[in-house]
Amino acid sequence: MFNIDDITRQVRHNCDISDAQHAGLYSICGLALRLRDLYKWENRLPPWVEKDSAEILDWIDARENRWEKLVDMKPADLAIGGRRFDLFDTSGINAVLEPRGLYYGAGYAHSLKPTFLLARLEQTTKVDGHTVYTLGHELARDLLTIPALSQDDGIILRREAAQLFLWDKIFYIKKSGRPALKFALFHCGIKNPANDELKRNLDKILAVQSQTYIYHEIGEREDTVFDRDKWREIIAAYPHTPVELAARAIKDLLADTGEKGPLHHIVNHRDSAALGLFVAFFDGLGKEFFPELFVAFQLFTGSGDWQLIAEAAAAGNRTARQNAEIIQENHMEGQRRQDPQWTAREIERCLLGGIGTRR
Repeated sequence: MFNIDDITRQVRHNCDISDAQHAGLYSICGLALRLRDLYKWENRLPPWVEKDSAEILDWIDARENRWEKLVDMKPADLAIGGRRFDLFDTSGINAVLEPRGLYYGAGYAHSLKPTFLLARLEQTTKVDGHTVYTLGHELARDLLTIPALSQDDGIILRREAAQLFLWDKIFYIKKSGRPALKFALFHCGIKNPANDELKRNLDKILAVQSQTYIYHEIGEREDTVFDRDKWREIIAAYPHTPVELAARAIKDLLADTGEKGPLHHIVNHRDSAALGLFVAFFDGLGKEFFPELFVAFQLFTGSGDWQLIAEAAAAGNRTARQNAEIIQENHMEGQRRQDPQWTAREIERCLLGGIGTRR
């Protein structure tokens, strides 16, 4: 027997320690957005509810005061049912929690920030041979609103986090992404994308987007181009640097354009709504490495020719493969030279100077 409240308290404590030690990774704006999401989760608010700024600022002030007391502490192992578990022993912990309808997540995110969560397990399914754990109400979480992730032998879909994440993607979408979003919403049956209509249909939009989240994780798990151990080694060697950002963008692009990834799934199922959402939300370095997507989408909206999207995905995958090789070759050469600064300069010059390999 074990006490759920006690486990929740332990996981929340580790979340707070991680947040206290890594809040400085984010810009002021980035941290504010993450704190806003955390506030909404803690107060059980729908994604679209925005409270009075004075109330939120008071909550942030209290949270930062708590962080100050925790910043020098280390996340602790978990005590469950009279046994002690390493806090990253997710398989061991979930062997105990899953039969009770709970699921625990732990790992490292951007810049090697430890991240933790504890949630109600809604269902376990199989998608293309991969186990997918769909989580419902989250009992503990940290600053990171990650909609889906891979862990151990499966893929985790966080429905609460995914709702927050999707709403923010829609609400803060850049002007360049609005035509694709309008296209996607039309194919979701939403012809008047006003706030009230979006609120009523958020679950419908999430059902479409969830497939992309899941197939992105499948694409990552199936990818053999960017050696998984080598990639982790590179991320650990260059945390919070342009090298990490480039490596993550390229790994994401390999997943998105691979044979098992979301773009192939979208093309195979002729899913116009999912394609529109994919294009609308595709941003950052990935956008720079994969310009073919936007040209193909613009042509697609006039022709409905799915071959255009398939060819663009193949072109994006070629670029990602070439750039993954550049990163891995320069990393190995830097190890031979015992000069990580040389590696960082070469990767930045090759990939970020001209943004991607051009054919």
